Amino acid sequence: MTICKTLLSAALLASLPLPAIAQIAVDPARLTDTVRTLASDTFLGRAPGTPGEDRTLGYLIARFADAGLEPAGPDGSWVQKVPLLHTRLKTPAALEFNTPKGAMPLVLSQDLYLSTIRPDDRARIANAPLVFIGYGVNAPERGWDDFKGADLKGKVVVFLINDPDFEAQRGEAVAGKFGNRTMTYYGRWTYKFEEAARQGAIGALIVHDTPGAGYGWNVVISPGGENYDIARKPADLTSLALQGWISGEAATGLFASAGLDLAKLRTAARSSKFRPVPLNGVTFNADIPVDHEMVESHNILGRIPGAKRPDEAIMFGAHWDAYGAGKPDELGRIYRAGANDDALGIAAILDIARAFKAGPAPERTVMFAAWTAEERGLLGSEYYAANPVQSLDKTVAVLDIDILQTAGAAHDVVLVGKGQNSLEDDMARIAATQGRRVTPEGLPERGLFYRADHFPFAKRGVPVMLLMGIAGASDLKVGGVAAGQAWIDAYTGKCYHQACDQWGADWNLDGAVEDITLIGTIGHELANSSAWPVWKAGSEFKVARDASKARRP
Repeated sequence: MTICKTLLSAALLASLPLPAIAQIAVDPARLTDTVRTLASDTFLGRAPGTPGEDRTLGYLIARFADAGLEPAGPDGSWVQKVPLLHTRLKTPAALEFNTPKGAMPLVLSQDLYLSTIRPDDRARIANAPLVFIGYGVNAPERGWDDFKGADLKGKVVVFLINDPDFEAQRGEAVAGKFGNRTMTYYGRWTYKFEEAARQGAIGALIVHDTPGAGYGWNVVISPGGENYDIARKPADLTSLALQGWISGEAATGLFASAGLDLAKLRTAARSSKFRPVPLNGVTFNADIPVDHEMVESHNILGRIPGAKRPDEAIMFGAHWDAYGAGKPDELGRIYRAGANDDALGIAAILDIARAFKAGPAPERTVMFAAWTAEERGLLGSEYYAANPVQSLDKTVAVLDIDILQTAGAAHDVVLVGKGQNSLEDDMARIAATQGRRVTPEGLPERGLFYRADHFPFAKRGVPVMLLMGIAGASDLKVGGVAAGQAWIDAYTGKCYHQACDQWGADWNLDGAVEDITLIGTIGHELANSSAWPVWKAGSEFKVARDASKARRP
């Protein structure tokens, strides 16, 4: 299928003037070649700030140039420097809970997963008291405050994952207060650590459970004690010496040692009247050496200047980074190179760039970004959003690709973030021209809308769209929804963030090609129109966009 033919079909069926953008195909073979190259051992797992990054930058800059793009970084360069703090925990000198029943030694990656984003030689917490804060939500606009003014300085807070209404039963007052099963930003682990720091805590632990987190313990521990953050001034550093997760089993035992029933506290935490609960007699003691360094990573930025309104921009993005080297898997592979997550996304934006460049110049500027440090907390895209090359007020939309399903053609495309903005209406209209329909994400409680590189732009009011193949089971043309779910289960259960996220001979990119064509079509329409997508009523991001309305035509 060519982008050209699909775009012309969309134009005819939607009665929109839509010139062809390229007489070339979205070529599965070319996508495969890009993925196999980026996921090869040559790139050492593409970790930021490593020799693998240097090799990745050289390769992708050459590919951006070959696609006909021009540099879009500061001062006419291909890259935007992203200063990062990189930390890695070493073998603990001490790691235990002290309880009324005696010391409870802890094993990293078994009982706890920890990291730090402070530039300290040692991460120390000396017998700090623990306090259970429920879901750790401070949301005055929803009438909710789990902290109730508690003094948390020098203490370790323990949170539940997800939102207060995640496990709500019918008839409970909390039901629907946080979107029912659709996660809000308050349910994300990133928010909980940020709020713990705002409250002055010295450490934060989130109780892991697979339904609430949306992934298993194997995903939690996959970074291997590493962490990254944008380089910050001393006054802006987090107060958390350590942050991380505690396994459900270890948490149950810990609470029991303080005479508390974690299951009953889960229920109590679903009330706005909940108050922090000290784990009386329990303290946390940790002394862990830390390797830390300041590293300079890079976003890669290319563009096609707009012929009529170059100050208005559409941005396509995907992240180039993966997880680098880790422990050998059962086949001896050490590089967690992210073939699907997200080398395939990078391959997609390269093909879209080629297609745009082969056609007439767009009316608006079209930006193409390969982000760094997505796997470390969306840091590359966050840095760009705080230091944009193109004004965010006049950034029309950000279209992000992060994992595509590789199981074949589908009757549908999966929508992440239903009800957020008008781009979903464009998705439905263009999918119909492909003979497909839109299916809302299958597990909105996983909060995937907050977990990819479009999110820093959404926070600042830019309308966004995410394609993510693990957001819901595709209705595959061969095997239906059951086959789509089987693909998700196999990928997320075994290979997500693991060394086995490799290209395979069993990959079928027919569905991925349709999705790439669809998002390319949306971007092409916006690049050749004066339309401005809008947030829907009720979206938490509408206020930010409305505030800049006067600065757009």
